[in-house]
Amino acid sequence: MTATQFSMAQLPLSPTRGVERISLSHFRCYEIFSVSLDLRPVVLTGPNGAGKTNLLEALSFLIPGRGLRRARLSEVRNQNSSAPWAISITLNDEGEPLQIGTGLDPEVPESEKRLTKINGEKIKSQSTLAEWVSVVWLIPQMDRLLLEGAQGRRRFLDRLVYGFDPSHAQRLSRYEQVLKERGLLLRQGRFDRYWIEGLEETLVNDGIAITASRREVVGQLSSFLKSQNNAFPQADLTLEGDPEKLLQTRSLLEAEEEMRRLLAAHREQDRMTGRTSFGPHRSDLFVRHPEKNQPAALCSTGEQKALLLSIVMGAAHLLSIRTGAIPLLLLDEVVAHLDKTYRSALFDAILKLRIQAWLTGTDVSLFEELEGHAQFLSLKEARLVSKT
Repeated sequence: MTATQFSMAQLPLSPTRGVERISLSHFRCYEIFSVSLDLRPVVLTGPNGAGKTNLLEALSFLIPGRGLRRARLSEVRNQNSSAPWAISITLNDEGEPLQIGTGLDPEVPESEKRLTKINGEKIKSQSTLAEWVSVVWLIPQMDRLLLEGAQGRRRFLDRLVYGFDPSHAQRLSRYEQVLKERGLLLRQGRFDRYWIEGLEETLVNDGIAITASRREVVGQLSSFLKSQNNAFPQADLTLEGDPEKLLQTRSLLEAEEEMRRLLAAHREQDRMTGRTSFGPHRSDLFVRHPEKNQPAALCSTGEQKALLLSIVMGAAHLLSIRTGAIPLLLLDEVVAHLDKTYRSALFDAILKLRIQAWLTGTDVSLFEELEGHAQFLSLKEARLVSKT
């Protein structure tokens, strides 16, 4: 059954959580911009360069990190403005309003840190955002995610983990900072024993916790995908690395003790190579196409796209039912690369999810099955044209 075959009685209820208003200032191509919405899925169309992806990027700043483009914060500012950029988003959480504002701190606009407020109160850590909102996205830059290096897949997985475990972002940030500090001390060749042991203790505690959270999410997501029966392939996910092997065969305390021993034993090797040889920063997410029984990297481009979409949709579904955060799904230029069967399956899944999804494209006709079930916004010559 496609989206157009639903009767009003058969249609799932509209989402009760999502973005009701987004306002931007000095952000990318927008000097000043604001639009009000309802909670239905959003179809955003317009020519290339109209600012569709920029709006999705603004929404991606609702979670910890540097947004879907991973840009330096200073690069996000409108090129014709010297003022710091800012985003203000009003969300509806089943009737309760939630206001989130973020942007460069106006007092130190040259910094690469962003100031964030929730309901007018400044938060100390970006990880707090993950307690309120979860955002999952698929963008064209991710098309080669299953082909290229492990770093991109780890980053992709960690963004998913943020939604299930809000403390994950803070642990990951601390782990990466301590990893750099340990590497610097080793390269210098002289260090206090207790100092290096203290750093390694942090790496052990955070590293095992990071690995445990990743394994939990990968396990839940993989099981969920196997239970689905739709047009998209049921991606088989595994997380592989040395810490994962430890947790498979040992208790948490035993894994921590072994990681502590390995870090101390490899100090000289790590000093010479310039990198820490053991830890979750070297793990990788492997994806297989179960029906073809082969790694995703060996699948066709279309099959890889379908696998990624299956993972993203599955994660959005799990986040919507297993966390208290407001779920958002961002799909940038995804529909144009799907055939009619996959498009209908995608629209059907989005409506059944009952979450606010944002979809972009240049050809509005590709979204015709969503007419009456979504809100259509068209960006043309800096004007926003609404079609409900």
